[in-house]
Amino acid sequence: MNDANQLLNAKNYQQQGQLRWRLVLGDPDNSQPPLDGDLAQMEQTLTKLYGNQSNPKGGLGGSKPKVARWLGDIRKYFPSSVVKIMQEDAIEKYNLQHLLMEPEILQTLEPSAQLLADIISMSQVVPDETKETARELVQKMVNDLVKRLSDPMRQAIRGAINRSLKTKRPKGGDIDWPSTIRVNLKNYQPELNTIIPEQLIGFGRKSSAVHQDIILCIDQSGSMATSVVYSSIFAAVLASIPAIATKMVVFDTSIVDLTEKLQDPVDVLFGCQLGGGTDINQAVYYCERYIRSPAKTTLVLVTDLYEGGNAKELVKRIYKLKESDVNVIVLLALSDDGAPFYDAALAQTVRNLNVPVFACTPDQFPQLIADAIQRKDNYKDLV
Repeated sequence: MNDANQLLNAKNYQQQGQLRWRLVLGDPDNSQPPLDGDLAQMEQTLTKLYGNQSNPKGGLGGSKPKVARWLGDIRKYFPSSVVKIMQEDAIEKYNLQHLLMEPEILQTLEPSAQLLADIISMSQVVPDETKETARELVQKMVNDLVKRLSDPMRQAIRGAINRSLKTKRPKGGDIDWPSTIRVNLKNYQPELNTIIPEQLIGFGRKSSAVHQDIILCIDQSGSMATSVVYSSIFAAVLASIPAIATKMVVFDTSIVDLTEKLQDPVDVLFGCQLGGGTDINQAVYYCERYIRSPAKTTLVLVTDLYEGGNAKELVKRIYKLKESDVNVIVLLALSDDGAPFYDAALAQTVRNLNVPVFACTPDQFPQLIADAIQRKDNYKDLV
């Protein structure tokens, strides 16, 4: 009986594998037996997006009802992570951006950072009857992102601030034992097999004073869309932490200072205008006005380094900031896949200044900022 069950399970597993390949590859020559029920609907939904364009089954059709039904189908048959990918592929492949201006379409979409970027990029041309629906959807997506990202950010920053405020008269619960042991290694007593802690190192108590200035200088050219979304969310979270003074500047060939809007990340996002050229040097020059104490300042430059302005002046400016003890970090991408497309030559030049140049995912960003506050040089460089 056990052998029979194992054989049956193996056969079912093989059939499941064949089915997965069927859904992935489709049935372009109609040589496979037809599927039925939900499986047939899943195959039809995938074929409409990924099928051969010469196949009459391919395409989403031009009408809003067809697109709305298709969006409903993918939400019904696939998990949200897959839905987000299919939505983005459909918007790009079939040029459906104009449909994002329709309230009935907006209400059926699965939230994602890319979708949020698409909506923001078209915010200037959204008709009046759709603006409220678009803002509601943006608010929902922002709330989801803040819920996911805010606690890790606050915990990492507060821990970093506390650890940067060392005291030599700590109370019992505030003793930093690893640091205390390192400082007192010279006091090791072999006969007692212990260390005499002549000097105690401890974490400082929390205070309401500002201990760190963080400037986010964000490239809002079209290629940086999802990085702008995530950077805006993090900037709003950072602004809510009393020990951090946060500034946010977005730029293309012009500069928009969004620092005053940081209390509301939705306002921040609608203050961005995705697309356009790039003048990084001009933006960094603008940010210099916010540097009060270089040793307590972290400048996070979020850009792919495709400079449309003066690249030589940019390198000189970054060098001077680094020499003045500003903690400069170049973040090539802040995206879900953490895979940037960037100017490799300029990235290497900046890296040669001993400036970290790399990309990260949103989940990695809180620890990145915490390490920056503590001046830890443990970043993973891409160049």
